Amino acid sequence: MDKATTSDGTVGKALELLDRVAEKKRPVRFTELLAGSPHPKATLHRLLQTLLSQEMLSYDRERQTYSLGLRLVTLAHAAWRQSSLAPIARPFLDALAARLGETIHLAQLDNGQVLYLDKRNAADPIEMFSQAGKTGPGYCTGIGKAMLAFLPDEQRRMAIQQQGYFAHTHHTITNASALSDELAIIREQGMAFDREEHETGIICVAVPILSHKGRPIGGLSLTSSTQRAALADLHKFVPILHEQAQEISSAAEHWQFPFP
Repeated sequence: MDKATTSDGTVGKALELLDRVAEKKRPVRFTELLAGSPHPKATLHRLLQTLLSQEMLSYDRERQTYSLGLRLVTLAHAAWRQSSLAPIARPFLDALAARLGETIHLAQLDNGQVLYLDKRNAADPIEMFSQAGKTGPGYCTGIGKAMLAFLPDEQRRMAIQQQGYFAHTHHTITNASALSDELAIIREQGMAFDREEHETGIICVAVPILSHKGRPIGGLSLTSSTQRAALADLHKFVPILHEQAQEISSAAEHWQFPFP
């Protein structure tokens, strides 16, 4: 169902419009927004004016383009501090990256998808999709599967149905049944792998960061490439990842934040 049809009144429409501007990844003209909008021209103009007055959008009169406003930057920083595991995990990520010299990711679940919170590049960086602030698929990333596997049963079933199952590579899981089977194995083993499922040549091992009640509050992964490591080589990092995941969990024990 289109997001616009499920939006909650004016607030929902305004947020949907912000999403559309963000998706462009550049300043956008009114005509572009109108072309992809479910709203009449007058409604769209009214929404834009409201967002401008609240500094959620900014307008370049010379170029006649809209872009995301600085107020969103302030809100994003506040959300990062209040609702993100990143500030608590930062020193642990620094230590882990220095110790291992590999790419380290920290993430949380967002409606069944992976929200990358923080990243430490390897000593010899690898080009890849993930960046802090980006959202990636849950079903074909190691860190996504590590978190999905430990969701409570009903939430896990819902999250499995939320996946897109696009075949990014020849190794991608492309149906709910196969994902459900793999998540069961991950729950038994306590770790997950990305076997070039999201990006060709990119492999990773990941573990969940669990609360004292066993609920996933985040995920931790180590990523490499097939040019310098085999999947079997990543097994040796699992105990270290588990150790750091437990440390992060303990540090976050008294921290209040929304569960996925």
